[in-house]
Formats: sequence, structure tokens, C-alpha cells
Amino acid sequence: MSYSRFAIYYVPPDGALAEAGAAWLGWDVATGREIPQPSLPGLRDITMTPKKYGFHGTLKPPFRLKDGTTVEDLENATSNLAASLAPAACEGLKVTVLNRFLALTPCGDLGAVRRISSSCVRDLDGFRAPAGDTELARHRKAGLTPLQETLLTQWGYPYVMEAFKFHLTLTGRLPEDAIAKWSERVKSHLPASPAPFVVDQIALCGERADGRFEMLHRYTFAG
Repeated sequence: MSYSRFAIYYVPPDGALAEAGAAWLGWDVATGREIPQPSLPGLRDITMTPKKYGFHGTLKPPFRLKDGTTVEDLENATSNLAASLAPAACEGLKVTVLNRFLALTPCGDLGAVRRISSSCVRDLDGFRAPAGDTELARHRKAGLTPLQETLLTQWGYPYVMEAFKFHLTLTGRLPEDAIAKWSERVKSHLPASPAPFVVDQIALCGERADGRFEMLHRYTFAG
């Protein structure tokens, strides 16, 4: 299968959290298949945007392959990167409201997870084709800070490096009066947070012709 874009994600390992997240969104990024969602009125609508990406935490945002590079080269580089990385741990995960969407975010110090993301962004940047004018304009419509503008220019995305915030997205943007209701529903659906929450692997994922992402390979850290 050919892919239009690639990304480096944290995809939870097989277990209760991965299963619950995939079911909530209706898409299993690890296996590339549809999953029946819970019978909750409105769930399909509020998860339509994050569904295509699957339940994940972004470490290196989606990018197109640079001319002269291959998927095999990217796979080898990602494997080598993972071999050099050490696991990162934080206290756990909590449901958080981020710009009117719901996500799981780490409790405690984010520094070690940020270092993993920064390594993915920096060390694999040679495979990233420059962002086009349309993509740059789309990011700038959000109203970027000077730091975010610098990051966008250098790395093709404004929310990396110092501006990185690790999260596993659970919904699209919600009406203000629906946030509390959906927060309670997602808390009821998800299992207890892993404590500690450990990032000890990365996943290379690709965007399929139908716009959905699926995992190509998972790489365990050996640093």
C-alpha cells in the first residue's frame, strides 16, 4: 500500500487503554481497521475528525516524504532512532480540555516526553518535504506566537519542540455547553490511567488513500 504522508506517533501497546481508545474513536490505528463504537448518541459526530488519525499521541506531525528519500530509508532511520532513545515516564494520564476538544494528557513532568518528541522532529527532519504555502497559511490562520512562527518555518509545524504538548485526542472541538457531558462520558468509558504512564516505543504510521492513518511498524526503545 502507498501512503501520502507519514508521522511518528506514540500508539499505546495492546491492552485496556489501547482497546478503549480505538473503540471510542471507531478506528484502530495499530491494525488499520474499523472498530464498533459505544452506543452513545452524538459520539460518531464528535469523533469524526480524530477518528482518521486513530488513538495516538503525536511525536512528529504528519509530513510528506522529501524527494530522493524512500519509505525503507525512513523505516531504517526510525529504527535507529528508537534504539538510541530511553523510556520516559510520568505519573499518569488525565482527561483535559484543550481548545474545546478533549484529550488525555500526562500528569506531572512532561520534560522527558518532550525530549523524545524533539528527537523525532529533529533527527527525522531530513525525510520531510518542505511545507507548501497552503499548509503554512492554514497553520497561520490560528494566530501564531513569534515562537510558533519560528518553529513553523524551521520544522513545518508550530507546536513542536518548546511548544510541544503531548496529548491523545479523544474528540473534535465541542460546543462549550457539551464539554462537561462528554468529559464524564469519556471518563466512564476509559479504564483507569496507567500509573506510571510510560513512553517506551514509537510507531511509524502512514496516511492511506482514504485519509486514515495506520501503523506500519512499532519500534521499542533500547537507549
